[in-house]
Amino acid sequence: MTESTPTPASEIEEPPTRLRGMLKYLGPGFILSASIVGSGELIATTALGAEAGFVAMWVILVSCLIKVFVQLEFGKHAIHSGETTFGALNQLPGPKFGKGSWATWLWLVMMLIKPLQVGGIIGGVGIVLNILFPAVSVVVWVCIIAPVVSLLIFRGKYQLIEKVSLVMIGLFAMFTVACVIGVQYTEFAFSSSDIVTGLSFWNGIPLAAVGVAIAAFGITGVGGDEVMAYNYWLLEKGYAAKTGPREDTPEWTARAKGWIKVMYWDAFLSMLVYTFMTLAFYVLGASILHAQGLVPQGFDMVKTLSRMYTDSLGGWAEIAFLIGAFFVLFSTLFSALAAWSRLFSDAFSSVGLIDYHNPKSRARSIAFFAFFFPILWAVLFFTFEDPVWMVLAGGAITAAILLLVVFGAVHFRYKRLPASLAPSKGYDTGFWISVISIAVLAILAVWKAVEKFTTQA
Repeated sequence: MTESTPTPASEIEEPPTRLRGMLKYLGPGFILSASIVGSGELIATTALGAEAGFVAMWVILVSCLIKVFVQLEFGKHAIHSGETTFGALNQLPGPKFGKGSWATWLWLVMMLIKPLQVGGIIGGVGIVLNILFPAVSVVVWVCIIAPVVSLLIFRGKYQLIEKVSLVMIGLFAMFTVACVIGVQYTEFAFSSSDIVTGLSFWNGIPLAAVGVAIAAFGITGVGGDEVMAYNYWLLEKGYAAKTGPREDTPEWTARAKGWIKVMYWDAFLSMLVYTFMTLAFYVLGASILHAQGLVPQGFDMVKTLSRMYTDSLGGWAEIAFLIGAFFVLFSTLFSALAAWSRLFSDAFSSVGLIDYHNPKSRARSIAFFAFFFPILWAVLFFTFEDPVWMVLAGGAITAAILLLVVFGAVHFRYKRLPASLAPSKGYDTGFWISVISIAVLAILAVWKAVEKFTTQA
């Protein structure tokens, strides 16, 4: 068992039994939504809609719905064990290299490419601000944004991260809904038959859009890194502490089941939010951008995306879109940095470089990564200068990370879960549908990424 700080008896708390009482304990899933909505929905989803039209909508819907079971399994493990993500993954069966398991080292290797994705996001923020305030260059804006997000996170407590994430999601969600309604009063209005076509699984995806579809699967809904980050938010929200250390007693089992139920609601409601947002972005991309042959790419990404709003609401909407785009992209930077500073600190603790369970050591490490990663993201953007390509490249790696996450989820379900907490057969059916679907599509994503790289080489 991973060494951890003992839970004081005063923190143990009986779970709420009614939804009204559960609401104040929700939040971890919405932090994930803040990260998901920025890169996956605003960029990857609209890029897919622009290339494929409505026929690939089902890919996005499936991506959002099927991954949640894997997220739930990670969450359950955090609640009943109190272990951090890498405290748990470090105990997966297989060889160890030093103190770290193969899983920890593999994740660290894959994360060498993942920063491209957030590099594209920080570049997108810089481009948005440059359009709003053209006197300041994109490069300067990126150099301003990097330390700002660092200062917000390096000592950021859970409560701040949760509140900022919720505000950013709410503001942009309302504007996006208005645009979906507004497009119906333009020449780009979509019909019910378009939606039926988009949700028909047997419709083929255009060959040119297959790569984007696979990358979008990896990046929309909860990705591998979001699933892994979920544990920290549950722990910091207090789910495990309120459950208390594992005891083979009816009282502990009842508490664990109760807090797991709260976690189910947190994950389910946040899934509804990001699924709805994802479909809204897709519809805008498919109905407006695809109809005009516009595909967001390079420094023109933001201008192209803004057409979804100006063409549905009028020219006045561009400023509103840019303000909204800033918040949704910045929310990704904010929540991703909060998660990455914890993930890397925990991973390095698992290989013996720091002690994540020591509050002072953990705080120093989180502060270091809070400044390190924005600098890295900025450098990557200055190097590649193509936000869409960078985000999609990161999406392919996110799909690969999902393979590791799936293996961990299966292990947690069948080797680490107390028998008293075993789920229903219906849950297990959904879980295995999720596992198989993710595994197949993640393998396809990795294959397509390798194929593209070798072809270009």
